[in-house]
Amino acid sequence: MPDTAYFDLNTPSLEGKVSEAEWDTRVNLAAAFRVAYHFGWNQTILNHFSARVPDAPDHFVMNPQGLGWHEITASSLITADFKGNDLTESDYRLAPAGRNFHSAILDARRDLACVMHVHPKAGIVISATKGGLLPIDQSSSMLFGRVAYHAFEGLAQEAEEGPRIIEDLGANQMMIMQNHGVLTVGHTIAEGFALLHSLVSCCETQAQLMATGQDYTLVPEDVCKVTQAQIDARYQNRPRGELEWAMYRRLAEKLDPEFKL
Repeated sequence: MPDTAYFDLNTPSLEGKVSEAEWDTRVNLAAAFRVAYHFGWNQTILNHFSARVPDAPDHFVMNPQGLGWHEITASSLITADFKGNDLTESDYRLAPAGRNFHSAILDARRDLACVMHVHPKAGIVISATKGGLLPIDQSSSMLFGRVAYHAFEGLAQEAEEGPRIIEDLGANQMMIMQNHGVLTVGHTIAEGFALLHSLVSCCETQAQLMATGQDYTLVPEDVCKVTQAQIDARYQNRPRGELEWAMYRRLAEKLDPEFKL
């Protein structure tokens, strides 16, 4: 890969050159990157979001190695398959670690549309605590018992780790990767991003509470279950994250509408 590729951001538009379904997925995923960057969730050019191509379910789009999240556009994302092939003509490539477990999850879980993984400081703090995420308020009580954990094994680029991440995730949609970061999966990009916002926000609240050095009161388990039943009922008639995603798209437009290029 030529070094100059890292500085050439004039990616030719793929609009009209890929299917309408893939283009829509690319635009929404690019918006997710821009908003996540705005929230400060990623680390420079690291961390990854991926999304299945709806009309080609054996393909997924993902951010390439070398671009900051504030630079990502719909056309700069790379389409790949589950056999390790990049299908988009580009000077950029996918990072081995990101490709490994993102593709493993999407290949094994055909019901899922996206995987989102970030290293926010608060997420790393909570990932290193022995107690993990605690039910300390209304928001975290909604997540009680619904967050999976995966032990740190080193850089997640070994093929053997993908199945272990899938096994640890189970039926959950949120995961704290211990001593590492956080991960969410969604049946839509909107759902995955909404869950990520919830998980990161809960980690931020707990990290700030721990920093006070004061004792704190946990929400009782039975109250957590009541809260979860209430929130589940709320989403019976509309997809999780649907209303929130409309707001995030407006935010992405306000930040920089060039994400759609």
